[in-house]
Amino acid sequence: MNDAHLHLVVNHFPIIGTILGLGTLVTGIALKNNSVKNTAYCLFVVSAIFAALSMATGEGAEEMVEDMPNIGHQIIHEHEELAEKLAIVLYLLGTVSIGGIFLNIKKHAKATLVSYIVLAIGIGAVYLGTQVGNSGGNIRHTEIREDSATSSSDDDNVGPADVITEKEEK
Repeated sequence: MNDAHLHLVVNHFPIIGTILGLGTLVTGIALKNNSVKNTAYCLFVVSAIFAALSMATGEGAEEMVEDMPNIGHQIIHEHEELAEKLAIVLYLLGTVSIGGIFLNIKKHAKATLVSYIVLAIGIGAVYLGTQVGNSGGNIRHTEIREDSATSSSDDDNVGPADVITEKEEK
């Protein structure tokens, strides 16, 4: 397994785990159930750990794909910048979540306040996560890029299906 493969294995959980954690936290707040909130906090901590793993494998993945055709340095740079921001937010989210677990166990008066703080950070993390996921997808999935409609008319982007179609027309 190389760094690009490892990156693809670990990079989805920070986004999906944060979305699941946010939904779980909203449920825990609505039900006023500390066990459900603690489950959300654990998802956020695991998401932060996987964010660290994603960051650790990202550089190696970049080295493997940056010279491939149709992959620009700008696309990778944008993804890297967004991923760094998300990682910081997830590290904060994980840290505050650990505090939330501790306060819930101790039945501290500030536990409810912390759950709302985690909720706010979680909403920001989900927003950033969607941007990171989209920018990461843009690296290899040219069909989802905003400029895909204009680039498909270029001769440089003719794929095997286009060649077959052109031969069939003649």
